[in-house]
This record gives sequence, structure tokens and C-alpha cells, in this order.
Amino acid sequence: MFSFSFFSLETWTLLISFISIFVLYGYWSFGVFEKLGIPGPKPLMYFGTIGRYNNVYYLDDMECAKKYGRVWGMYELRKSVLAVMDPDMLKTILVKECFTYFTNRRSLILNGDLYDALVFSEDDHWRRIRHLVSPSFTSGRIKEMFSLMKHNSHKLTENLRSKAHGGEVIAIKDFFAGYTIDVLGSCAFSVDLDTINKPANPLITHAEKMFKISVPLFLLQGCFPFLSPVLDLLGFSFFPKSTTDYFKTLVEKIRAERSDSSKQNFSDFLHSFTSSQTGSKENPNKGLTDHEVISTVTMFVFAGFETSANTLVFLAYSLARNPEVMKHLQREIDLTFPNKAPVQYEALMQMDYLSSVVDECLRLYPTIPRLDRVAKETVKINGITIPKGMAIMVPVYALHYDPELWPQPEEFKPERFSKENKQKINPYTYLPFGMGPRNCLGMRFALAMIKLALVEVLQNYSFSVCEETEIPLKMDPSGLVGPLKPIKLKLMMRSMDDAEVGKGN
Repeated sequence: MFSFSFFSLETWTLLISFISIFVLYGYWSFGVFEKLGIPGPKPLMYFGTIGRYNNVYYLDDMECAKKYGRVWGMYELRKSVLAVMDPDMLKTILVKECFTYFTNRRSLILNGDLYDALVFSEDDHWRRIRHLVSPSFTSGRIKEMFSLMKHNSHKLTENLRSKAHGGEVIAIKDFFAGYTIDVLGSCAFSVDLDTINKPANPLITHAEKMFKISVPLFLLQGCFPFLSPVLDLLGFSFFPKSTTDYFKTLVEKIRAERSDSSKQNFSDFLHSFTSSQTGSKENPNKGLTDHEVISTVTMFVFAGFETSANTLVFLAYSLARNPEVMKHLQREIDLTFPNKAPVQYEALMQMDYLSSVVDECLRLYPTIPRLDRVAKETVKINGITIPKGMAIMVPVYALHYDPELWPQPEEFKPERFSKENKQKINPYTYLPFGMGPRNCLGMRFALAMIKLALVEVLQNYSFSVCEETEIPLKMDPSGLVGPLKPIKLKLMMRSMDDAEVGKGN
């Protein structure tokens, strides 16, 4: 039988004190939103409000929006976070007061070797890198790279041919992932990876695990944030060190090879970023440092891979489930590029229905489900006080499913983004690439890559659902917006009759 005399009085005192401190610390940061008069779910000790209504965090945002409106308070473990999906407030946060109060994203601290990547940079450091990198993403520069994209899109369509002849069921991401990483490899550092035909390439393996955050590390730094600097010094990072080391070695190898053959001209991003290096270690503010070049290229490839590949997968899935939309799009393709004519950049970017289809897919499946900013100073917006240091989270996924902003939000309706209807859309209700000075720099590049692949595939093939197609999708609770299981579709050759109908309409 248990006896209290088993421990000494001092031991019991220490034990009770420890338990009391542990419990108090677990609740200490809560109550912020009650004082501010902001509604939100009730937090649990240490875990805050994570997964209160759904274990998929962006679906949880939808449930919170239904219950608490367009502004609510939440706790990411012990961290207080203000969720905002009110369009007027978003205009102020993302654009009007961006440089004054909301310049920076949240600091994760545990960024490892990517600490100076553009996405994690702050204030003047961010302004300098953004200014130096932006010229590489103009329409003119993307047009110069279009031939590299076409080289890989041609390999994609050829690779799909044998599957389509047999009407096979395929895991569609296997093909779009290969295409995406090949385009990024070609445009980033002029390397023909040929992952479409050689899927064992280690780069795609590293790219797929880049944003798979370690749950224990996330819980540890979230519950005990004072440990973050120590964890950082010990080399812990949210991004796998093996992946960042692999890419660093790859980039350094390519740069070394180029220095040996300096007479050759390159038109890729690595060359563009390296050309901006007019500074030195003593005065680095004039250009990108060697480490910033590596970090910038790394984030471009890895972030661009997951988001673009998933968008192509969701496009194929949405078209397979809506065959009338797919036929309408194929008619526009056949009219724009008759007899499977080669795709031209200008014509591609002017295709209205194609843009509507892509825009609607990004509304339903925004690959980045949340945006975030941090308040530099205490500020009042629309009657709501945002304290200094408060993290602001923009629930993009939930915003895109707001029934008051998007009638029948679950339905795939490209006509929402027709020329006539698009003018009526409040730009702060549709944020697949963010908004304002810190929007996605690679937006034009991603759209060109996605549209090219979709057009060339639909010139030759059609998608359809099959027994293996999961409807509705179960979403992955970790990482970016994506399905829990691979999406499987049936791929078929387009008949000559289909093509003739397209040309006739």
C-alpha cells in the first residue's frame, strides 16, 4: 500500500512545486484574446487550440471561421496567434501598413542553413535580397526560359503515351513531380535531370521531404520556446540537414564547374543570382553573398517543386471530376494551337478559360494554406487592437471557402474567374500567391510552368475518374495542402473526333 512517507518532506515539496510550475507554465500564455475581446476556441494546456475541430490544420481553420467569424484568436501550442480573414483588415496588413507594421513573417528560428533565404529574411535584409532577386522573375526572363520548360513538357507527354494507349490507372503525381523538378533543375542551374525517365534521382527524394516538419521538434520548440536558441546552436532545424547539405554540395559543384569554363554563358537563375554579387565580405550590402545565393536557389527549387506539382495534380483531379470543364478547355486549346501546334508563350498566357480553370483550382486547393505576419508595434485596425509582437495568421484555405464570398464554395466553377466576373472579385478574398510587397516572387514562373504542362497534356490526353480515385479526398494533416494518399486517375488518348469537335467550335 502506498505511503506518503515514502518520500521526504523536501522531496514532496519539490515535486509539488515542479508540478505546479509545469501546469502554470502550460497555461501562462493563454487569456490574451479574452482581454482583447476576441473570440476563439478554448485552449488546452500546452497544446493550445491545435486540432480542436479537425486534425488537418487548414480544415480546422474552416471550422473556426464558421464558429467565430472572420477574426478569431488561437494558440499554436503556447503561442498566441490572431487569425484574420476580413478583407478590409487584410488590405491594411498585407499592403497599406506592410512596411510600417507588418513587414516580417514569423521567425521560426530553427531554419538551419536557410536562415538567410528570402522567405525568412526581415526588414532591410529582406528588402535588399528582394531587390536583387526580383529582376530574375520578370515576364521577359521567364519567356527566355520557356524553351527549357517546353523541352521537359515534351518529355512529360511522351512519357504518358504508353500509359494512355492502354487506358491505365496512374498515380498522377509520379509524372507531374518529375516534370516539375526537371523544369526547376533546368531553369535554376541548366541541368537536365531527366527525372521523368529516371525517377530514382535523389533530388526529388529530398524535395519531397523538405517540408515534412518533425512533430517532436515542433512540439518542443512550441511548448518551450526559450529552448529554440539552444536547439539552433545544437544544429536542430525544421528542414532536414541531409537535404540542405545535399543541395549546397550540388550548387557548389555546379558553380565550381562554371568557374572552370567561364567563357560559357548561362541564362538560368543561378547565373542571374551570382551576377548580382557585386559586394564583398567587407561590404556585402551591394550584392548577394555566396550563402544567400545557395539559400535563395534552394528555396526556389524546393518550394517551387511541392507547390507546382501539387497544383498540377489537383488540376488533373478537378478536370477528371468535371469532364464538361475539361472538354471546354480542350476546345480552347485546339482553337489556340490547331492540329497540336507547338505552344507559344504569348498565346498560352492569353488563354482566358485556361486562366479561369487554373485560378479556380488554386481557390479550391491553395497550396500555401496560411500566410503570416508579425506586428512590429501595437496597432489598432478596424477596432481590433493587435499588440506588438503578435503573430497574425491569414487562413487562406478558409478564406477561399467562405460561402459569403464564394457561393457554393465546394463546387469547381471556373466561370467565377471569367473576364466579366473577375472584375467583381475583391482581391483580398483570393490569395493563392499572397498579396502586397511580400507576395510570391515566383508566381509568373509557376503559372507558366503549370499552364504549359496542362495544355500539352490535354492536347493529347484526357483524364477520368476510376474505381481507385478517392472521392472526396482525405487531406494530409502535415505540410502543404495535399492529399493523404496519392491521387489515381485513368489516362486516355484523345480521339480524333474530340480534336475535330474542338476545332469546329
